[in-house]
Amino acid sequence: MNISFWEQETFFKNIDIAVIGSGIVGLNAAMLLKQQHPKLKITVLERGMLPMGASSKNAGFACFGSPAELLEDLKTHSEEELFLLIEKRWNGLQRMRKNLGDSNIDFQNNGGFDVFQTEHDFSSCAERLDFLNRHIAPITGKKETYRVSDQHIAQFGLQQVKHLIVNTEESQIDTGKMIFSLIRRTRETGVEILNTVDVKKIEDDGNGVIIYTADDFPIPCKKVIVATNGFAQQLLPGYPVEPARAQVLVTEPIRNLKLKGTFHYNNGYYYFRNIGNRVLLGGGRNLDFSAEQTVEFGLTKLVQDKLDDLLKNMILPYTDHKVALRWSGIMGIGPEKKSIVKAVSKNVFCAVRMGGMGVAIGSLIGEEVATLVAEQL
Repeated sequence: MNISFWEQETFFKNIDIAVIGSGIVGLNAAMLLKQQHPKLKITVLERGMLPMGASSKNAGFACFGSPAELLEDLKTHSEEELFLLIEKRWNGLQRMRKNLGDSNIDFQNNGGFDVFQTEHDFSSCAERLDFLNRHIAPITGKKETYRVSDQHIAQFGLQQVKHLIVNTEESQIDTGKMIFSLIRRTRETGVEILNTVDVKKIEDDGNGVIIYTADDFPIPCKKVIVATNGFAQQLLPGYPVEPARAQVLVTEPIRNLKLKGTFHYNNGYYYFRNIGNRVLLGGGRNLDFSAEQTVEFGLTKLVQDKLDDLLKNMILPYTDHKVALRWSGIMGIGPEKKSIVKAVSKNVFCAVRMGGMGVAIGSLIGEEVATLVAEQL
């Protein structure tokens, strides 16, 4: 790095806490620590021009679990574990709304819908809605969060769909506005955010931490929070968090678009929604898990062809449309859905593995790791 004496003295000297990653988790952690300890010098280091992972590249689903996904999760989680996760997601969404304001994130409660193409898949889910509603009622305050909603199939113009189940409390946000507002709020507290700082290694000597950038520039600090989610193994090798690439597209505006709300298909491996009069569609990593377990951004013909097929034949049949933009984001997943928030060493802490639910839980996970660090100050 071509750093002057002035820059080194101003930006990189006497850092109390460095947060690696400027996504939802990292910014919330930095903001809370600064609010509680205003005299601390807190600096967020971000590899990209914008947050690199998924915080501003996701689909903008303010969701806490579609019924098909939740029932699938019960195969690997206990009932207690699952409903604690749902409660954390729900509370995390409320925290984001409170911190940033609904208008600043374009929060819209249009409902979320599970899409079913076969009677078997629908029946196995529908017969357990009472069970889900009973356990989720204390969380959402609604007796019937989930219900069958087949009347919406024609209303939304969907084809090749036999049944819909609605989550009446699921909503959508504008993730661009959300991360913009979060960055602004964080900077207003006095936190410095430095972009295009590519961290490659961290060393805790017991008295403090040295952060090394890609060109071996050392940044000394007292404590470090790793909030890089899907990129975590680059700094925390061996940790049970794997990258998962999500490919996404969005259409040009569509006249008289019928679609409204958020939609989950095939246990959440595909998801789509309206953004005004556009359609956003993403997913498909189930087509080739090994290829999508990568930290490399990019698109593949296999996934994009499938997304185009769903757009043409299920979501927008008989409707002229053009794709305006295609992109990808990197999530962090693992053998279980619970996030990892812990001390890695005396002065290094981590908050990673959002499990594709960063919008829902990111605010609370950021606060959790901030509290953990504050206890060691």
